[in-house]
Amino acid sequence: MKSVAAYTRTAASTGSAVSALSQTQLVDEYAPLVKRIAYHLMTRLPPAVQVDDLIQSGMIGLLEAAQNYDPAQGASFETYAGIRIRGSMLDEIRKGDWAPRSLHRKVRAITQAVADLEARHSRDARDTEVAEAVGMSLDEYHATLADATGYRVFSFEDLPAGEENMSEGLTDKIPEPAEHVENELFQVALAEAIESLPERERLVMSLYYKEELNLRETGEVLGVSESRVCQIHSQALIRLKARMAEWTARE
Repeated sequence: MKSVAAYTRTAASTGSAVSALSQTQLVDEYAPLVKRIAYHLMTRLPPAVQVDDLIQSGMIGLLEAAQNYDPAQGASFETYAGIRIRGSMLDEIRKGDWAPRSLHRKVRAITQAVADLEARHSRDARDTEVAEAVGMSLDEYHATLADATGYRVFSFEDLPAGEENMSEGLTDKIPEPAEHVENELFQVALAEAIESLPERERLVMSLYYKEELNLRETGEVLGVSESRVCQIHSQALIRLKARMAEWTARE
């Protein structure tokens, strides 16, 4: 990963709409924001992720924000920088994919099975049906779901038009009209897919992503174990991935 010092030298040599002095002031003032975002993300990530790595990547995101920020676009610097910092951290997390290939294969098989079963029966695929379709016992199936969340094989942010991509529209470029319409259509389709989830899966998604509770806290609200929340969370993501396949295939 490119070091902060190296990035600073590069930024200084390329120039910016914001003066070098102003960039330095912005970085100094908002450096604590990087730590806050890093530690907030850590509550939702496995122990294998190191907070120092998140902070380093977040500082690069902050430096990029300071270099590219344009006040004329209307967004406050804190809002713009927060999006760039979080996006940089998420990019770093995705680079460090520590999940075994066998787990990726299992998740792909489960996703396809969910899509096939729901297309065939026009209803939510049941755990027992999916497990049977992929040749797993129910215990093995549930363990795979828990592993998928623990290793972060996929996440809600992996779907296109995620929050980390919002920075591209704030000051970097104005999206083409067709892109804007397609993004709006995707968001409508995603919202409808979430609303169509089974009630418990929909509630877990709301608590985890909207209310920003971690898995343990979500389990406390629902009165179930953290491992059970992992299973429900993964099942919801797999179901969404299957139902949004037409959109994700375009990427």
